[in-house]
Amino acid sequence: MTGKNDADEQAEKQNKDRTGDQLIINCLPLDQGERQEFLQAAPGVRQEFVVGMDMRQRMQWPMGVPQSFRSEATIILGNPPAEQVAACRNLVWLQTSSAGVDAYLKPGVLPKGAMLTSASGAYGQSVSEHMFAMMWALMKDLPGYRDNQRMGRWEPRGAVLSPRGCQVLVLGTGDIGASFARLAKAVGARTIGIRRHPDQPVEGFDRLAGFDDLDALLPEMDVVALALPSTPQTRHIIDGRRLEIMKSTAVLINAGRGDAVDCMALARALDENDIFGAGLDVTEPEPLPEDHPLWSQPRCLLTPHVAGGAHLASNVDKILEICLDNLHRFMDGRPLRNRMR
Repeated sequence: MTGKNDADEQAEKQNKDRTGDQLIINCLPLDQGERQEFLQAAPGVRQEFVVGMDMRQRMQWPMGVPQSFRSEATIILGNPPAEQVAACRNLVWLQTSSAGVDAYLKPGVLPKGAMLTSASGAYGQSVSEHMFAMMWALMKDLPGYRDNQRMGRWEPRGAVLSPRGCQVLVLGTGDIGASFARLAKAVGARTIGIRRHPDQPVEGFDRLAGFDDLDALLPEMDVVALALPSTPQTRHIIDGRRLEIMKSTAVLINAGRGDAVDCMALARALDENDIFGAGLDVTEPEPLPEDHPLWSQPRCLLTPHVAGGAHLASNVDKILEICLDNLHRFMDGRPLRNRMR
């Protein structure tokens, strides 16, 4: 059994000290039974539910902290705008409903000492399935055949590809990247993961490598899939130079953060047949400008950041499970899941 580190012990003490005077702003779209579960998880704590159940059917949940609660709020469950969170100067903990927390890590958003946890683990299935569908659709040139259908053309478009026997490189081996790797392996691909600590095994990968190995691996890869967070180190990690060294038959997929791919360089690479195709659920910027060349590029498949969110019903169940579990942990003074800060 491993002992608790100083940070865990400090967090537990802070949690226990603070639970006596809390205001929870719950931005999750809950039904009555779910609200009761959250109330029971924090007995005696005032909890304001600010999003109605009718919002649950929306693909993007509208969230916000009402002005009248901002000075009192100590806990927020959900993803209100960062500027509203910044106004909550008594905040001790923010639990997001998203896996990404970039907006809340910027200086001045969270008060000093406030904890930040994410819903990482809720989106692996939906995002990886979206990436997998994009990969296979591009390999079989289905977007091109859909274009032909719209023009009334009944004609073959040329050679296609198969995932069987191909090499798939996944940048980012967390929940989403590992889920995608398992799907690729299931149809006969060999999977290689890029991560900061390649000495730590991850299920779904035949091999792991570090970011320093990227340039050596890219020329041999048939599929390059990105499931990375947004950091200074990952911005434009796929740029013009790296697109040029990829196979002309390679497929690029990005469903992590849009700034991992230089979209203008990608448009040039597709125009010059440097790679076979690209599927993007995220772009830089979002949305792309109306005159961006990727809109009209026939071998680029674009979706409007819909791989995650509430687009798959099971995502909602997983989000609520993580948030509720962490609320129990907070009230009990136990370490929180998915601690980002």
